[in-house]
Amino acid sequence: MDYVNLGSTGLKVSRLCLGTMTYGSKRWREWVLEDEESRPFIRRALELGINFFDTA
Repeated sequence: MDYVNLGSTGLKVSRLCLGTMTYGSKRWREWVLEDEESRPFIRRALELGINFFDTA
């Protein structure tokens, strides 16, 4: 995995970011993945070295 500096914070983040808008609860929207459905994606991202997650 390639990493870049996050501004002048001294933090190094992966070039790839995993967006998590579709993770959470179907009570919010029917297309949202429940926690147990989204965990494999998060685990795999971590295994691949992704440390940048968009939770906004």
